[in-house]
Amino acid sequence: MSKDLPHNSALKENAGIQPPDTINLSKIAAFQKRRSEQDSPETLIKKIITGDKVALSRAITMVESINPAHHEKANTVIQGCLPHANNSIRIGITGVPGVGKSTFIESFGKLLTGMGKKVAVLAIDPSSTLTRGSILGDKTRMEELVKDENAYIRPSASGESLGGVARKTRETIILCEACGFDTILVETVGVGQSETAVHSMVDFFLLLNLAGAGDELQGIKRGIMEMADAVVINKADGENIRRAQMAKVEYNRALHLFPKKTSDWTPKVMTCSAIEHSGIQDIWQMIQNYLELTHTNHYFENQRREQSQYWMMETINENVLLHFYNHTAVADLIAHNKKAVQNNEISPFAAAQSILDLYFKS
Repeated sequence: MSKDLPHNSALKENAGIQPPDTINLSKIAAFQKRRSEQDSPETLIKKIITGDKVALSRAITMVESINPAHHEKANTVIQGCLPHANNSIRIGITGVPGVGKSTFIESFGKLLTGMGKKVAVLAIDPSSTLTRGSILGDKTRMEELVKDENAYIRPSASGESLGGVARKTRETIILCEACGFDTILVETVGVGQSETAVHSMVDFFLLLNLAGAGDELQGIKRGIMEMADAVVINKADGENIRRAQMAKVEYNRALHLFPKKTSDWTPKVMTCSAIEHSGIQDIWQMIQNYLELTHTNHYFENQRREQSQYWMMETINENVLLHFYNHTAVADLIAHNKKAVQNNEISPFAAAQSILDLYFKS
C-alpha cells in the first residue's frame, strides 16, 4: 500500500524494527510459567507484611476477581493481614471531573513521601455503562509519583458501584496497611452519585472544588459538602487566584449553614495550586490538626469501630443479594415474570412478591 504513496506522505509506512533472528524459547516458557504460577495465601501474607509490592498487587487482583475460586484465598489473605493493618491515616479525595484530582494527589503524595511516609493511592476509575471498560490511566497522569519507591498506585475499575467504591476497596486498604503504607489516599470517581461508600472507609474526607464552578455543583455539592472535613479550591494560580479567594469566602459561608459534626471538627476551606505545589503543605498541617483533635476526643477510634460494623452489614447484604440472584429457580421465575410484566399480564408488585415467596420457601 505504502509503495505507491509520495515519499513525504503522512500515510507512508516506515520500516519497523526487525525481530531478532534467534528467540530463546526456553526463557519465554520460563517467563510464562512464572506468570501462571500463583503463590499460596500463606506465601502472599508473608511477602506482603515484608513490603513486597508485587505480592500486594497479586493479592489485590485476587480480591477484585469475580472468580469464586479466588474468594476463599482472598479471605484467607485478608484475615492474615488484618493484625498488621489499622495503622494508617485514610484520606478520601473526591471532586468533579476536571478539578485536578490526579495532579493534586501527585503533588500531595510527593510531599508525604518526601517526609519519609509511605503512600498508597487507590484510584477508582469510572467504568463505561455500555462496555463496562475503564481507561485506568491514573499511573500515566501521576508519572512522578509512580516512580517513587515510597509510593504505590493501584487503579481499579468502579464497576457498577455508586461512587466507584465497593467492599473490595475496603479490603484493599487492609492489604496496603499490612504492606507498610501509613497513608492511604482513596480517589473516587466524583460524579456526584454517592460518596457515602468512601466516606464510610476513610478518616478524613476532602472535597476538591474549582473557583466559579458553583452552577455546575448545585446538584451535588449539598450532600458531599455535608460529609466533607475540608473543601480545597484547586487551581488557585495565575489570574485565577482572585476567583479562588472569592470562592473560599462563599464556601466558608455555605459550611456554616450545615449541622455541627459529631467529631467537633469545624470543616475548613483552603486554596491550593497542585501544579505549582502551593498550599499543599498547609493542607497536610490541617489534616494533622484534625487527627490531633479526633484522637484526643476519641472520635477517631469510635469512627473506625463503626466503620468496621458498617462493612460487616454491607458484606452480609451483598452476599444475600448474590445468593438470591444465583438461585436457579429464582432466576427462572424472574425471567418468566419479566415477560409477564412487560405484557401487562401481572403487576410488577405481584410478580416481585411471587419471586420472593419462592425464594423464602426454598
